Amino acid sequence: MKKILITGASGFIGSFLVEEALKREYEVFAGIRSTSNRSFLNDSKIVFFESNLADKYALKNILIANKNEYGKFDYIIHNAGITKSCDKDDFEKVNYQFTRNLIEALSELNCMPEKFIFISSLAAYGPGNEKTLSPIAEKDIPHPITFYGKSKLKAEQFIKSFPNLPYLIFRPTSVYGPREKDFFVVYKTIKHGLETYIGSSEQLLSFIYVKDLCRLIFDALESDKKRKSYFLSDLKDYTAIEFNAFIKKELNVKTIQIIFPEFLVKSLAFIIEKIACLTGKPPSLNTEKYKEISAKNWLCDSKGIEMDFSFKPEYELQKGIKETIAWYKKEKLL
Repeated sequence: MKKILITGASGFIGSFLVEEALKREYEVFAGIRSTSNRSFLNDSKIVFFESNLADKYALKNILIANKNEYGKFDYIIHNAGITKSCDKDDFEKVNYQFTRNLIEALSELNCMPEKFIFISSLAAYGPGNEKTLSPIAEKDIPHPITFYGKSKLKAEQFIKSFPNLPYLIFRPTSVYGPREKDFFVVYKTIKHGLETYIGSSEQLLSFIYVKDLCRLIFDALESDKKRKSYFLSDLKDYTAIEFNAFIKKELNVKTIQIIFPEFLVKSLAFIIEKIACLTGKPPSLNTEKYKEISAKNWLCDSKGIEMDFSFKPEYELQKGIKETIAWYKKEKLL
């Protein structure tokens, strides 16, 4: 049985990666912190790998102890990271430096896996051209617009520069599904009869359902592809209006459309962030998030996953939203 370490296992995407790994009968090591919520990691077959990626020395000791007890990891999916923080330096520290610590520790211990998968983000390249509206493509020059995107790009560049690292880099577009928190805010707003836009309702979007993402990651893991990077989507293009329409249909509600001026949302994001960060908890709407949600073109070219992994999504957006909202209703959250 192949051994796989999944970092960030307690989060939204991480918990679904663990489920897919168990389904495929891997020996699963869930990389978490001691304070992580284990609500969605309750299968008795999961082995917990509590690690401090901030301390390379401590990490090496944990890797040695784990190797002595269980053997070397065959595969690693490095999914751990942060998407929001009150301290902008945290993005580089967690998303870049922690990644570097892990790879260097593995190399120094001669514990490099057969394949190392890094979950990056479309944000590492930034939004697409707003004039041509062409999808973001591998050949484009990255221009991330957030600290988060810049930190993910820096981690990618380190990974690509590391000699003989058998990596695959995946840049998912907007990932949605049960357990996710940011889009949940949109669902709740629409349920209350409000359909909101920033500056314009003409925003172009791409999505991938979390189960499709995880299935693709493991298909890639089991392939012969190495030292390549990909954009991940469901291979379709959408508008913000279409996205909201699917939500309204599933919730069976009518809404009032409101287009907020960009300057107003930007100012509001700044104020909310300053107040929330007094408690140390970054809010969903913050200055970094504003940069992303106000960009007009988040389309991406995902032909690579079709060609290399024969990827075909099981969930287009309408089907995915239907299943997602059903889950939130079942959990009495909507």
